[in-house]
Amino acid sequence: MTARDAREALVEAAAGAYRPRRPDGAVGTSPAWHDLDAAGREEAFAAATLSRRLEAALEPEGLSSTARSVLRRLRRP
Repeated sequence: MTARDAREALVEAAAGAYRPRRPDGAVGTSPAWHDLDAAGREEAFAAATLSRRLEAALEPEGLSSTARSVLRRLRRP
């Protein structure tokens, strides 16, 4: 794997919706985020923003999977 391939993999991982949970149930940060430099984090943020907008545009309620996940957690007793 080239350095460029490794960087692209980190950007994609950081841009994805998955976030690990901590033992107390709190949402953690993507390990890939911490392995990126400032430019890589900006690229991951831009990719995530675009991805969420596209996701929401395809859903009848206009929500991304991230928004649905947050709403589910807020509705828990």
